[in-house]
Amino acid sequence: MQATAIAQPNIALIKYWGKRDLGRNLPAVGSISITLSALHTTIAVDLDAGLRNDVLLISGVADVERLTRISACLDSVIGEQRPAARITSECNFPIAAGLASSASAFAAATVAAAAAAGLSLPTIELARLAGLASGSAARSLYGGFTELSNAGDVIDLTVLRDEQSWPLQVVVAITETAAKATGSTAAMEISRQTSPFYESWIETQEEDLAKARAAIRERDFAALAGVAEHNCLKMHSLMWASRPPMMYWNSATLHCLQTVRKLQDEGRQVFFTIDAGPQVKAVCVADDAAAVRDALAATPGVRKIMSTDLGPAARLVDGSDR
Repeated sequence: MQATAIAQPNIALIKYWGKRDLGRNLPAVGSISITLSALHTTIAVDLDAGLRNDVLLISGVADVERLTRISACLDSVIGEQRPAARITSECNFPIAAGLASSASAFAAATVAAAAAAGLSLPTIELARLAGLASGSAARSLYGGFTELSNAGDVIDLTVLRDEQSWPLQVVVAITETAAKATGSTAAMEISRQTSPFYESWIETQEEDLAKARAAIRERDFAALAGVAEHNCLKMHSLMWASRPPMMYWNSATLHCLQTVRKLQDEGRQVFFTIDAGPQVKAVCVADDAAAVRDALAATPGVRKIMSTDLGPAARLVDGSDR
């Protein structure tokens, strides 16, 4: 009746923004992501705690605001007639700040809840359950390069490459640690309803997916860099053109983009991507990782640098591994 799981966040190189079915949390477009190694969320689920109601502790502090979503996640995995649970969570990076903390949290919660209830479910089923709570969480059930398909009534996922077959590095420039003012789900719906660029975003996504898929298959860094940056900027343009505009960047975000452009001009193999937040992720080859890390660390406004390899799938761990 107790289990602990760990999951890494993932960052989308070809992103999804918008939902075609809010009730089932189905994304409006497909996406391709990479799972990160050094960042992680560990969640323990205890169904034998003798509680009357669920309790969520994040880094030892009760969190009532996030309890509703995590309880709903456990309901979808185990069933609404389950025992009340004590859920404890620890995360080694800022939460709700554009670093996919929800993806790693709900992936870990899904795996831990299923194990605590004695359920043996295939990974794709766990991914679909995690995706009900957070659209990007489904991708954190897998490692390496993962594609989430938008076809059909349920999501499907394919590992395009594992984390070892193309060992890229990611340098994360953290420019703000506070939670963002507007959550991604609410912001996506605002964009869907108000942005004049939304339909174009939907129509052009398959072309970007095909280009990225081919680049990953061929390990073509330049091709992947081109389509990933283009897709990122399209998403943010669509967000900026929403009413009200969804503007997550800060001045340090722009400084980081200038740093990446300078590194590219110097011949470094690096490209940027940015999710719904102000943090910049610089994807690079291993030989250039130190130069990228040093340059971003010296960029005005950067508060912290985190460097990581590509990471593995969500998995059960012994409680002592937390």
